[in-house]
Amino acid sequence: MNSFGPEDLLNCYRRGIFPMSDDRGDETIFFVDPQARGIIPLDGLHISRSMRKVMKAHDFEVTYNRAFPEVIALCAQAAPQRQTTWINHGIEYLYTQLHHMGHAHSVEVWRDEQIIGALYGVSIGGAFFGESMVSRAVNGSKIALIKLVERLNACGYVLLDTQFSTDHLASMGGIEITRADYQNRLKAALSIEANFSKPL
Repeated sequence: MNSFGPEDLLNCYRRGIFPMSDDRGDETIFFVDPQARGIIPLDGLHISRSMRKVMKAHDFEVTYNRAFPEVIALCAQAAPQRQTTWINHGIEYLYTQLHHMGHAHSVEVWRDEQIIGALYGVSIGGAFFGESMVSRAVNGSKIALIKLVERLNACGYVLLDTQFSTDHLASMGGIEITRADYQNRLKAALSIEANFSKPL
């Protein structure tokens, strides 16, 4: 991996593939190109009635790119429901470099000056590739995802790639599409100029 840098990683995303590792302590990185791809249509986010109440109560603060290194470190930590993660140290380094280049972004949800939910991903053109999310309080990651979709819509994005489909993502509007469909959507998204960091 010494010769594999952040520009190479961006080119992988442009081709529709993404990196993973088997374990936090495993130095090996492999690339994945799923036959069935998970996405959340940016006009199809589902927010339950209970989550609407949570969002309306607004007893939290949301920031963008304030604590990217802390977010990726939190996502890489083991948790009771997740004994290990696919984010090894090489992957963490590469995404931190992408963040410095303006291609990787984080969403942080705070309460009492502590992160209670967060996510990060990669941005190229009008595509946002969601990488990982973490929750340290009830609904923390859901709030982060809702605010991500709001920002992507406001900033001109057309594709939110979640890589795989999970029950959690499906409950919020996530769907599976074929690899061919994904490639067509990706090609269209890469031709669009969007800016995650533009003032709103």
